Amino acid sequence: QVQLVESGGGLVQPGGSLRLSCAASGSILNLATMGWYRQAPGKQRELVAAITAGGGSTNYADSVKGRFTISRDNAKNTVYLQMNSLKPEDTAVYYCNTRPVGVGASWGQGTQVTVSS
Repeated sequence: QVQLVESGGGLVQPGGSLRLSCAASGSILNLATMGWYRQAPGKQRELVAAITAGGGSTNYADSVKGRFTISRDNAKNTVYLQMNSLKPEDTAVYYCNTRPVGVGASWGQGTQVTVSS
């Protein structure tokens, strides 16, 4: 079973930046469209950004367009999310997974991002 490990979260002031990483234990990452998702307290998990297997195409939620950039390094089985101009409403636990998420797929522990002054 593929394991996904997210890291890079933390506490940052509004306007600050963070870079999240998602490391996969297997090579499935190289074959799959991958997405970053987030879940804020009391809200459903939502897709934030996605990138195709080869990295040639990306898409973003309207709320993060122009501020977040998704990228991947298939040689390292890692997907990244560069987050700039962070806002308090970006506060959430961030997860990575395939897109779409497979039936019965497991989730990693996520990484907490808190944007606050």
